[in-house]
Amino acid sequence: MKWNHRKIAILGAAVFSSISSYSQLKGDHLLGDFGLSAGTQAPPSIIAALPVYWYDASKLKNSQGNLITDDLNIDAFLIGAGVSVVTNFKVLGGTYGASVLFAFMSNRLEGNKVQSSTSLGFSDMYVQPLQLGWSAERADFTVGYGIYMPTGKYEFGGDENTGMGMWTNELSAGTTIYFDKIKTINFSSIFFFETHSKKKGTEVKTGNIISLSGGLAKTFYKKINDFPVPIIFNAGPIYYMQFKVSNDKIPVGNTVFTGSKDKIYALGLEFNALHPKLKTSLGLRWLNEFGTVNRFEGNTFLITAGYIIESPEKK
Repeated sequence: MKWNHRKIAILGAAVFSSISSYSQLKGDHLLGDFGLSAGTQAPPSIIAALPVYWYDASKLKNSQGNLITDDLNIDAFLIGAGVSVVTNFKVLGGTYGASVLFAFMSNRLEGNKVQSSTSLGFSDMYVQPLQLGWSAERADFTVGYGIYMPTGKYEFGGDENTGMGMWTNELSAGTTIYFDKIKTINFSSIFFFETHSKKKGTEVKTGNIISLSGGLAKTFYKKINDFPVPIIFNAGPIYYMQFKVSNDKIPVGNTVFTGSKDKIYALGLEFNALHPKLKTSLGLRWLNEFGTVNRFEGNTFLITAGYIIESPEKK
């Protein structure tokens, strides 16, 4: 076959089209999982949690932030079961804790792929073997290390993936700053940095990602008759943002495709209630995305129900 410039251009366009669906590969960290009091560790306790996550997107924007289409119907859904433990054990003056999350997910978004119809299935498992928390008079601090394990179904380019097909290491650091002595008003923020292995059975590698979440909280109390601890409410505006800080690596023949780095911002609201007598909690979170570059843009919803298996020993 004789190769002229036109045929080469057509081939290049076809190759680019086939991989553009997977350019700007997503990380494992689900945005919106932290909000109010993000830099505060729970008191010593054992808590079971049931998170329900839903992401809905109608827009796709390019590397200049311009709208490609606003007529999409992208949905991702997750339901999980997790346990977090905070002990009385101290490491470097900080209180030691750990957590684990098992998740089931449908339509796991790997990249900017428009068509996705995965049914609900077991997804990647998250384990945080190390979390340390410190408290000062007007501030709290946390640091942590977590691992996402590729336990979900994965095939590169597959339409039935429930996982990301890669190991992810994640470092985190957060703080909550209080504006009054009785700690009823605070601002918090938590930082995540994730790095990734090559995807299962491929040379494809997702770039490093930075994520930040937090919010401005106001806390309210309601007394319970014949019980020493009141019902605790908090509410306020929340945010998240995420930035790709190194290029994805997607080998195609003898070349490696790297796209423009993506970024996204979101603002929303959160409400939480803790009933200590019933040992239960409920959290509601909603965020609307904007300022998107090279990715989908939509809304994030999260409902989290919690149960205190073991109450704190400290007052």
